[in-house]
Amino acid sequence: MIPSLKQVATALPACRRRLLGKQWHRMTRNQSSFSNTTPTVVEKAILDSIKAMGPLPFATYIQQCLSHPTHGYYMNPSNPVFGARGDFITSPEISQVFGELIAIWFLSQWVAAGQPSSIRLVELGPGRGTLMADILRVISKIPSAKAVQRKSVQLVETSPAMRRAQENTLQKFAGEHGWELQWNNSIEDIQPETDDYTILVAHEFFDALPIHIVEKTQKGWQELLVASASDGHSSIATSPRLKAVLSPEPSPVSSLLGMSSQRFFTLPIGTRIEVSPSSFKISRRIGELIAYSSAGGSALVIDYGGDKVFNNSFRAFKDHKIVDIFHRPGECDLTSNVDFAYLKESFSDIAVPHGPMSQANFLKGMGIDMRVDALVKAASTEERQKVIRDAALRLADPVGMGKEYQVLGITSKPTSEDGSPEVWPFVASPP
Repeated sequence: MIPSLKQVATALPACRRRLLGKQWHRMTRNQSSFSNTTPTVVEKAILDSIKAMGPLPFATYIQQCLSHPTHGYYMNPSNPVFGARGDFITSPEISQVFGELIAIWFLSQWVAAGQPSSIRLVELGPGRGTLMADILRVISKIPSAKAVQRKSVQLVETSPAMRRAQENTLQKFAGEHGWELQWNNSIEDIQPETDDYTILVAHEFFDALPIHIVEKTQKGWQELLVASASDGHSSIATSPRLKAVLSPEPSPVSSLLGMSSQRFFTLPIGTRIEVSPSSFKISRRIGELIAYSSAGGSALVIDYGGDKVFNNSFRAFKDHKIVDIFHRPGECDLTSNVDFAYLKESFSDIAVPHGPMSQANFLKGMGIDMRVDALVKAASTEERQKVIRDAALRLADPVGMGKEYQVLGITSKPTSEDGSPEVWPFVASPP
């Protein structure tokens, strides 16, 4: 029997207890050279936790690095997260066309649902608010959507610095067009039962959620953990102070994670996989927000990944470059590929998944070429025309962003017995 998410979540705290045993296995990652630098605040906190509780799951390490209350990557305002000075540039920051086509897809689903009289927009991890701003701008140009009786925007964001950036981007336009803005610390704070038509977007959100790394051995599923490099156990140290080790025995948590999908049952001995219970729980909640809205709803999840489990995608970024995963904890972005099949398993009984398909095929299906042509014709200079075309090419690059990013659509289950309606552009489209 596949364990429930509740079982996995209940067992998670057990990961923090000290694991006994003399045999520790090496992490198969190349050793990196590190300078003898002073540890970061986050690294000190992690080392103190390891000293008190023993080796930590990677999920705990990621959570601390990204969400430490004062010095986590997304919580510390001194970290340049976005743009040329930051550690990554997202699709909405590259071209307005991205957000415009996302908005058009949502509007088409709203029209197909009969144009309900109230709309609730939800975004998970809104960044600087650029994508939501583009969506609001497009909706405001459609008379029937602009005239709905109730309009709200629910933003899920924990970082005070990012909330301020989002408010600066959205507050004026939202106020002028009758949109109520509200921030939430968790998707669980948003009630699924509503009369609003729910529109939800999660762009580059799931890739930053904590993962556990487990390996199938003769003993069962054992978990890869973060330990102090000075603990005396045999392992490869990739920083002067931290290293990865394999637990000597399966734990209740690692066993549950290894059984959390039927796809994992037949994996051979020696297979290492990245599993995110947090992703499963949140995607289930997305399904509930769509399914339990009396007016219906639709969602798009856009992220790195594929329709499969990954085994070695966890990585760290600093200044647009990949660095060691233990480099300057709290000062680097940590990310891993998204297992879209795992997301779909979480909600397929209550909502309808579509895809995933590549971002390139999604944008082309939504008419990116026609939109870019229109913008180019309206551009006043050749330089501006080139900027518009280059940005669009980057978004839909079949060997770059257009391939690496995948798009998963989610819609309400049909009320009739006619089966699931086909949803463009996911219909008969290559991945």
